[in-house]
Amino acid sequence: MQNNSNLKKINADIVIAGTGVAGMYAALSLPEDKNIIMITKSTAEESDSFLAQGGICMLKNDNDYDSYYEDTMRAGHYENNPKAVDIMIRSSQDTIRELIGYGVDFKHNENGSLAFTREGAHSTSRILFHEDITGKEISSKLLAQVRNRSNITIMENTTMLDIIEKDNTCYGIIAAGENDTLYAITAPYTLWACGGIGGLYTHSTNYRQLTGDALAIALNHNIELEHPDYIQIHPTTLYSSKPGRRFLISESVRGEGAVLLNEKGERFTDELQPRDVVAAAIFNEMEKENSNHVWLSLAPIDEAVIQNHFPNIYEHCLEEGYDVTKEPIPVVPAQHYFMGGVKVNMKSKTTMNNLYAAGETSCNGVHGANRLASNSLLESLVFAKRAVNDMDFDNTLQCPDFIIDNINTSLYTNKEEIAANYRESVLNEIERAKNETNAKKSA
Repeated sequence: MQNNSNLKKINADIVIAGTGVAGMYAALSLPEDKNIIMITKSTAEESDSFLAQGGICMLKNDNDYDSYYEDTMRAGHYENNPKAVDIMIRSSQDTIRELIGYGVDFKHNENGSLAFTREGAHSTSRILFHEDITGKEISSKLLAQVRNRSNITIMENTTMLDIIEKDNTCYGIIAAGENDTLYAITAPYTLWACGGIGGLYTHSTNYRQLTGDALAIALNHNIELEHPDYIQIHPTTLYSSKPGRRFLISESVRGEGAVLLNEKGERFTDELQPRDVVAAAIFNEMEKENSNHVWLSLAPIDEAVIQNHFPNIYEHCLEEGYDVTKEPIPVVPAQHYFMGGVKVNMKSKTTMNNLYAAGETSCNGVHGANRLASNSLLESLVFAKRAVNDMDFDNTLQCPDFIIDNINTSLYTNKEEIAANYRESVLNEIERAKNETNAKKSA
């Protein structure tokens, strides 16, 4: 038996790591008599779900199914899981109805019908939106509902350090809270909904605290991962030498006519190619010039269009000292989204008993090798609900006392060292998978 008198024990019906849309929607989809503990590394508002600028897809009608399915598959280079794509699409209308029931305010037409917009790689308009802050609209409304439920407790500034596990069964998590309090949170079910991996990269649109901790913990416990090298790069984010996440310069800016320039003011690529192609062209130009960025000129766009269509981009660039109506801005590709993750089935179950994963942490195969615009919020919501719907709360699984008694708390005293080890572990696994993928392609 270990001396773990400094370990604070909490019992729950389910523990959810993450307060993005996947975690919150899962919590709201559970019966209100269940004791739910949610943890987040920062504040509840600091999840990437709040940052989503675009929108959320919905199947408009039965006639839209084939094109929606094909658009998703084509964007994913046909490496998608067809069953997962089908589930997401067919669940979209019910999901949207529930969001509206929670108070989410999507844009409507004058006749009261939902308004749809279109983004890159979509063959038709099928994206619902709220101005250019759809993620914030959905996330804030879900968070308000979560905070209104007495059975849900959110533990902010609390970091998952490990899971409590024996014989491939998960009994909860070990977490470090404020004032370095160490918690053993036990529950019959655990849901990982802890976001992506952007914090591992110098340039990312993600919050810095998103460092793929669940992936490292999965590797330590022989929980299977899927395609950890499938990482989406956005070609244009505002370059800054300051630490922190990068500000996205929307693809639609280039769609309206903005052009990419090198140090000599020369255009060097077709800006409307797929994201990976444009990003590769920028990286190549940066290498040739030994520079940290290239330039994006909005000169071809009328000033009124800039201020009416892209007011947030205009204002943010002004705050950074750039007037996009008068000068080009420095841009650099940045990590944007993680298509890989912890391997799950169609009910969001991992390869460990009683452990589920949803959202960007997981990989169910919906996105394949590349995500279609505005599918991420929908996929997170659909498969989060499928996770909790699979949980049998007649299950009386309890963590045996001897497992808690034998937790070696000395392993968790140095959070900085743990974070560094986890970072190295995840980056090494990404590189290993990348080499394996490249070897298969060249075989």
